[in-house]
Amino acid sequence: MSGPNPSRFATLLCDYCLDVQPGQQVVVRSTTLAAPLLHALQEELLVREAWPLIRPELPGADEAFWALARERQIDGFAPAELAEAEATDASLAIQAPANTRALAGVPAERMARAALARAPVREAALRRRWCLTLWPTAAGAQQAGMGTAEFAAFVRRALFLDRGDATPAWGELRHFQSRLIDRLAGARELRIEAEGTDLTLSVAGRTWVNSDGKRNMPSGEVFTGPHEDSAEGRIRFTIPSSPRGVEVAGIDLELREGRVVSARADRGEAYLKATLATDDGASRLGEIGIGTNFGIDRAVGAILFDEKIGGTVHLAVGRSYPETGGTNESAVHWDMICDLRRGGRLSADGVTIQEDGKFRH
Repeated sequence: MSGPNPSRFATLLCDYCLDVQPGQQVVVRSTTLAAPLLHALQEELLVREAWPLIRPELPGADEAFWALARERQIDGFAPAELAEAEATDASLAIQAPANTRALAGVPAERMARAALARAPVREAALRRRWCLTLWPTAAGAQQAGMGTAEFAAFVRRALFLDRGDATPAWGELRHFQSRLIDRLAGARELRIEAEGTDLTLSVAGRTWVNSDGKRNMPSGEVFTGPHEDSAEGRIRFTIPSSPRGVEVAGIDLELREGRVVSARADRGEAYLKATLATDDGASRLGEIGIGTNFGIDRAVGAILFDEKIGGTVHLAVGRSYPETGGTNESAVHWDMICDLRRGGRLSADGVTIQEDGKFRH
């Protein structure tokens, strides 16, 4: 598969996303299917006099772990993982799946236990610079319903790497999102309306974050943490999501005083309910985000891309990002996407911000 130019991609990740400096230790994780990008990243990191800590995973290794792991390995973690997370300066995770459904048969309760156990590693990693991205694979193309070359071209466009130097394009998006944040900064209440959806929540005093490709590449959203006890109403998420390879589609949630009180799904309902029961914070909202990347014009089954679609909003159950002022704590952070491009509306204190997927000025 002909993916994005590995050298240009690696330069974008090292400079724009991670701002790598001499002497820094940078952990890079992916599968061997991302080998072209891994080689390019090693070269770029060495040129910057940084320490590349490349952690390639064999395709199928994750599936084998869940099949073979004993209870102590589900309910714990290797101490060396925490030591690495605490000692290194930055981390980069690159999605490059050989099988997007490899973990579909793993019980949700088992995954929830592992997520709870690994909380110290996760929190240590989030305290340093980090970035999440994707390298196109045949499995990713199949999930997107595209040919391999078509999917590779789609990824290039989403990353703005089809424009040569992508950095100016990300600067343009940052400027657009900054103006959107100016409109939202004083808002107290947001309302989301669409078919099967009428939900209100409070964002009074919360901080909006301009997600401009530094942590997610690609990006294209502004987000904040709603007040934990404020969400009231119903919402239907029409774009499927596949956390851990489990397809969950047609999600309907009812929230009262900020907590999910009813949950159903057309597919994957058992996984949905098990995840919401992971811990006390898993059934509350940790994030509301507004997608702004109109270069991503369709869902491809990867939340990293789908939540950025221009004309959508997404809500995450579980963990808040502290920089927004959110306080919800959970081992879960699951983004669910509501498409507003056909008859939907997002308003702030009664003023329409977005309607039918288009921003109002």
